[in-house]
Amino acid sequence: MKAKDLRERSNEDLKELEKSLAKDTFTARFKNFTNRLDDTSTINKTKRDLARVKTLLRQAELNTAAKAGEGAAPKAEAKAAAPKAASKTGAKKTAAAKAPKSEAK
Repeated sequence: MKAKDLRERSNEDLKELEKSLAKDTFTARFKNFTNRLDDTSTINKTKRDLARVKTLLRQAELNTAAKAGEGAAPKAEAKAAAPKAASKTGAKKTAAAKAPKSEAK
């Protein structure tokens, strides 16, 4: 399937197509496992078609969110731009913590 053809479909059709492609991918993988699949390239083809459909559904979701003014995209950008805090396990020990304790008698 071409993305151009998929863009002409409605969201409901794309959701139904997503379900059928997921089912086709499962059956192809199952047939391959049981050695009943003649053409193994169908697995990759259906996976790619499924990814195209999911991408178009996600794009439609983001477009409706942007039109509604929810601002889903700026939140994602803000999270990516935020600095990461140093983790406790990754912190280096200080020289005092590394020094061996002296024994008192």
